[in-house]
Amino acid sequence: MSDSRTSEFIERIPVGPLALVPLQSIEPLGKKINNYLAEWRAERESEHKHTIAFNGYQKENYIIPTKISRFGTGEAKGTILETVRGMDLYFMVDVMNYSMTYSIFGQVNHMSPDDHYADLKRLIAATTGKAKRINVIMPFMYESRQHKRSGRESLDCAMMLQELRAMGVENFITFDAHDPRVMNAIPRDSFDNISCTYQFIKSLLANVPDLTIDKDHMMIISPDEGGMGRAIYYANVLGLDMGMFYKRRDYTQVVNGRNPIVAHEFLGNNVEGKDVIIIDDMISSGESLIDTAKELKDRKAKRVYACTTFGLFTNGLEKFDEAYANGTLAGVLTTNLIYQTPELLKREWYINVDMSKYIALIIDNLNHDMSISEILDPAAKITKKVTEYKARRAEENQQMELDLH
Repeated sequence: MSDSRTSEFIERIPVGPLALVPLQSIEPLGKKINNYLAEWRAERESEHKHTIAFNGYQKENYIIPTKISRFGTGEAKGTILETVRGMDLYFMVDVMNYSMTYSIFGQVNHMSPDDHYADLKRLIAATTGKAKRINVIMPFMYESRQHKRSGRESLDCAMMLQELRAMGVENFITFDAHDPRVMNAIPRDSFDNISCTYQFIKSLLANVPDLTIDKDHMMIISPDEGGMGRAIYYANVLGLDMGMFYKRRDYTQVVNGRNPIVAHEFLGNNVEGKDVIIIDDMISSGESLIDTAKELKDRKAKRVYACTTFGLFTNGLEKFDEAYANGTLAGVLTTNLIYQTPELLKREWYINVDMSKYIALIIDNLNHDMSISEILDPAAKITKKVTEYKARRAEENQQMELDLH
């Protein structure tokens, strides 16, 4: 971290002593975030650091231990095992971690998003109003796909936000919300919907050494009209053209809770010979993504990469193995914001995008009550990273020509 940034941090008194409360569902990510914060704060030197305002500022561990106890009936209670009085608390939860189980009447039950959300509320309730401020980091927003009403339906996502506000949560932080307009449910409260743009571009450039980043050799693709805004941002910061697929559905049928897709109609320039990057917020079953990749390959695209924030892979990984083997997909990038299976991490086609440093930076800023708008718009950092990549490629090409001669 730069000297100017360090001095800016140290001159602002923290809201309260920093405390991280990662639930078991997100423990590995929580530990990485803790390590970054401990390292950065250990390096900061200031005449103020021994004052009352900075008491407990430099620590090796900011994580508050917690416990969720289960009864044989499946009922539970949450316990916080250290004092949190006067602290700036950051609760973290992964509502998509289906790997966790508990016993109910002797049967093994996998935890659902409902169970994880209930555990979050239990631990917030266990603070008994003693914390200075409560913040919630929920990367995959609970019930984010049930965000609007058609007929007599529940509005689960909006109800969740209002419930957390009533429990005293001041800041709600999520990533690539399915529809960020759900923030209208809590119009006077802090709701940050954070994009992973820089981390995706950084990981792609680090793992694919031979990309040519210009509009003649690369293109950004949105798999549907809902992801247009996301794809437009990528296209703008990279200086590329953008294309979009329109999903034509059969609205006379409902299969597995949705109308089946009849065809993918493409709107955009010619993709022949170009590397294309599909941008989306999540991979659920993956069928739609693979269909989009096939359509692009049929149009003679060179390589197809998919960048999606959340890799759910609800129907397993076999279809992706097949798509990689036959050249439909060249690679898939998803973040570690939600649970990743050991099998996924071993796949040759998979590129893991680590978000821990980014979240640590956001927490560090918020704890000092500093603006995070600069962090949320990384256009300058992306431009710098792409420029460095192009310069390195030009140097390598020049060296290859010299070696040939």
